[in-house]
Amino acid sequence: MARYYIDCRDYPGDAKCSVALSADTKEELLEAVVQHGNKVHGYEDTPEFRENIVKEFKEGHPPS
Repeated sequence: MARYYIDCRDYPGDAKCSVALSADTKEELLEAVVQHGNKVHGYEDTPEFRENIVKEFKEGHPPS
């Protein structure tokens, strides 16, 4: 089974966030990323935000 992840360290910004999120499905990961993006980074949950984030998902596990 594939695993998907996204790592905030790949997208430096004002928050200097070092969180990496991963999940077994893109849908599960998307929900976690939307919550994190909203609470920590102040992103608004819009269809455009969701569409752009999914494009950034990578297969595998985040680097240590």
